[in-house]
Amino acid sequence: MLKRFLAYYKPHKTAFTLDMLASLIVAMVGIVYPIVTRTMLNDYIPEREYTKIVIFGAVLLALYGVRLALNYFIQYQGHMIGVKMQAQMRSDMFRRLQTLPYTFYDNHETGKIMSRMTNDLNDISELAHHGPENVVISSISIVTAFIYLMTINVLLTLIIFVCVPFLLVISFAVRRKMRNAFMESRKAVAEINAALESSVSGIRVTKAFTNAQTEVEKFEKGNGAFVGARKKAYHAMGVFHSTTTFVTEVFNVVVLIAGGLFLYAGKIALGDYTAFIVSINIFLAPVRNLIAFMEQYQNGVTGFKRFLEIMDAESEKDIEGAKELTAVEGRIRFEDVSFAYSDGKEVLHEVNLDVKKGAVFALVGPSGGGKTTICHLIPRFYEVEQGKIFVDDTEISEVTAASLRKNIGIVQQDVYLFNASIRDNILYGRPNATEEEVIEAAKRANIHDYVCTLEKGYDTVIGERGVKLSGGQKQRLSIARVFLKDPPILILDEATSALDNTTEILIQRSLDELCKGRTTLVVAHRLSTVKNADEIAVVADGKIIEQGTHEALLAQNGEYAKLYSLQFKN
Repeated sequence: MLKRFLAYYKPHKTAFTLDMLASLIVAMVGIVYPIVTRTMLNDYIPEREYTKIVIFGAVLLALYGVRLALNYFIQYQGHMIGVKMQAQMRSDMFRRLQTLPYTFYDNHETGKIMSRMTNDLNDISELAHHGPENVVISSISIVTAFIYLMTINVLLTLIIFVCVPFLLVISFAVRRKMRNAFMESRKAVAEINAALESSVSGIRVTKAFTNAQTEVEKFEKGNGAFVGARKKAYHAMGVFHSTTTFVTEVFNVVVLIAGGLFLYAGKIALGDYTAFIVSINIFLAPVRNLIAFMEQYQNGVTGFKRFLEIMDAESEKDIEGAKELTAVEGRIRFEDVSFAYSDGKEVLHEVNLDVKKGAVFALVGPSGGGKTTICHLIPRFYEVEQGKIFVDDTEISEVTAASLRKNIGIVQQDVYLFNASIRDNILYGRPNATEEEVIEAAKRANIHDYVCTLEKGYDTVIGERGVKLSGGQKQRLSIARVFLKDPPILILDEATSALDNTTEILIQRSLDELCKGRTTLVVAHRLSTVKNADEIAVVADGKIIEQGTHEALLAQNGEYAKLYSLQFKN
């Protein structure tokens, strides 16, 4: 883990080196004050050498001026290194998220992922900046203070440093409890973020059902868990700080008593004793900094572990030597395909399908039968466990997922639109398309005339998930996006089921236009929308129980006929 963390310093080697050099100088300047104090008390003041007193004071002031500039550099440059590392980690995480399969998002809430990308990475950034500086400055200060104290009085210095092992033992004993407590706290923050994201996204449903109090209770439950987790963390931190502070304060008591006895016995001069007291505080300050750094270290390490959990999640993979899928005609075949999700329950069982090039093939049947799963397997959103799927004569597992998906257009019931302009949402189908091609796609989807009525036209921002548009308008926009992509294979997954009858008729015209010249797989509950399909398959309990044309299936008087009679009995 350390090696992977240090790798993020590589692009900033020069800045980091300068930052560490500045930290080194700052630490060295810190020891100058007790040296000057000792010299003045032992030599210049008793001998009344006022000129040297003034000169040494001026030199000390100049050194502090240098330290002022260096401290600014450390704070600014150090933080910028941390921010740039954080930005790189965030970029790496975002890219990684783009490669993860559907199964990852099935098991991880959006709010929790966002928490890792914001809160966790911010703590890592702070560790990246303050960690090396604290270690360098504090370590050098401790070592130089120790050496200097030895030059003053060896025996007194050794007496003081007997306390150091006690401090280290206490620190390591409490550190593990702190780490576990902070990990729990981080998980609690992620839970709150997930609840907040879910609640805000569903605020319209909450208001429609007047369930604000229910949402508040759910949020407060997570909020209470957060308080409990932080309570444990702060308890561990309180024990750590109070205990280690007590040990460091014992240093002062030891110096006071032992130094006083040494002074009384004539084993140390007053100037040396004064310099020793000043120097021991210079030693204690970095010790306290290192103790305080332990909390930051725990935050950063737990954050980086959570970052690595995302980075180490298994991404979508193509087989070695996978080829690009080109010149697609559009035939789709399923051969004995079985599939189960992560819970192990089989969703499809030995499904066989043969969709001819340019045909409209409909999937109907009860909810949960496996229709949408069939659609998800074609673009390899999930990998087939048993059996084979072919596009034309090529097994889809043998081609790259990207090239496969470029040849497939999908229009779903739940349309996702980005909080961007109408133009940007249509361009998502083909980002390098021209303005003329965008307008042509909008016209073919019957949305162009509406866009022209808007004050900003195609530059109109439609809000999160297209909240400023009606259901029909959102659906037309998604259809325009697919028109622009112009794929040879089209999947319509309940594309009109959420619309009213009038809007459905209007959208159906756009879909009929979209289907021309393409192999189309249609999932529908409303049988009126698929009765003109070239072939219809009834899917139930993960199996295809009937297949044929609308007329042939009615003549069989089986499951399809029952569904049809239920929908049109009046």
